[in-house]
Amino acid sequence: MGNDVNIRNRRASFDYEFLEEYNAGIVLTGTEIKSIRAGKASLVDSYCYFHRGELWVKGMNISEYKLGTYYNHEERRERKLLLTHKELVKLERKVKESGLTIVPVRVFLNEKGYAKMRIALAKGKKEYDKRETLKLKDAKKDMDRAMKR
Repeated sequence: MGNDVNIRNRRASFDYEFLEEYNAGIVLTGTEIKSIRAGKASLVDSYCYFHRGELWVKGMNISEYKLGTYYNHEERRERKLLLTHKELVKLERKVKESGLTIVPVRVFLNEKGYAKMRIALAKGKKEYDKRETLKLKDAKKDMDRAMKR
């Protein structure tokens, strides 16, 4: 049931180097989960930040549910992420100390049908790192094409 929704942030792996990854729950309303199950969400330009010891995601777009009436949700509202206290303290310390950032990588449904977000503690890539990533990706494509011939 839960494997049909897989919303990715492709830009994140290009712009950032992932150091650690975590699965976090998301606090959603009724129409938001229905839109996610329909695949109507986007992680483009979204990021995570701490406010009063809680982790929030900003910029995540969940389209309005087409059958929702006046109970429909706001598309780009800030949503709270759920992690264990130990994970929250560890992430907050690393973000404050070393200038790392937390980026959403993907949204998926687990086996129970709950929406989860894969987040990564990340370090920004420099311009030459991005070029190196593109070179490696192109070389891999060329090798795959050569192997198919």
